[in-house]
Amino acid sequence: MNRFLVIAAGAALGANARYLVNLWAAGRFGADFPYGTLLVNITGSFILGFLLALSTDRFDLSPETRLLLATGFLGSYTTFSSYAVESLNLWRDDGIWLAVRNIFLNNGIGLIFALLGTSVARWLG
Repeated sequence: MNRFLVIAAGAALGANARYLVNLWAAGRFGADFPYGTLLVNITGSFILGFLLALSTDRFDLSPETRLLLATGFLGSYTTFSSYAVESLNLWRDDGIWLAVRNIFLNNGIGLIFALLGTSVARWLG
């Protein structure tokens, strides 16, 4: 099957799962804090870490299954899971400083660019 279709199928499921988790969290805990996003990021990180460890240590998942679950579903459910696992891998393989660098750059520069994007949109509007 075309790999792009596999990714798209997983992404559709992941986006809808994210939406449902956000609805549930807002109904359960209120909308004064992004509880849904927090829950998605935490569960997505756990699921990706579990999936990658399981597929490395115990089961040989096909490339299509990995694309469906890791790239498609979890990539759409949360990109934070990739960021978290990549930071953990940097720490494990290359030491804490590359992990800290990755965390700082993603958070720091990401926040700066979010502010920049907001400023540009307001300037244009």
